[in-house]
Amino acid sequence: MASLNNIEILEVKSIEGYEAELSELLINVVEEGASIGFLPPLGRSVADEYWAGILKSDDVILFLARMDGKVVGSAQLHLCTKQNGSHRAEIAKLMTDVSIRRKGLGRLLMQTAEEKAKRDGRTLLVLDTREGDPSNDLYRSLGFIKAGIIPGYAKSANGELAATVLYYKNV
Repeated sequence: MASLNNIEILEVKSIEGYEAELSELLINVVEEGASIGFLPPLGRSVADEYWAGILKSDDVILFLARMDGKVVGSAQLHLCTKQNGSHRAEIAKLMTDVSIRRKGLGRLLMQTAEEKAKRDGRTLLVLDTREGDPSNDLYRSLGFIKAGIIPGYAKSANGELAATVLYYKNV
């Protein structure tokens, strides 16, 4: 069983040197059924293109989790740039390698993103996740409050439309 003792969380300004590992992580979590904006089968070129554009904006902060020198997870903090939204941020694209799921890595990435948001003066965090996914339990355990459900929000691999749950947390 993997331990979080040798996990390193990095806030990165560039994905240089991590491109291949990030694309593999994205492809693998999508293949495992994660609802993060992509459908399987996810091609390598699509994954590469996604990661190539992720840090082109200063309002996205990317966190990587590394274990034994390998990327095993990531999360993003999207800072709202609207004048009336400078107090809030969205946590997006929480991903953990299948081999280390349910060991606390998602929680660690979420806590890291929350701490960064607080340091940047953000007082409200928002996120959404597919209804019924295990991530709902994680978010509630971290103090996120369910704000509502949007039915038919995201298409699943089988073509069905799944609801998404909106969460918020004052920090």
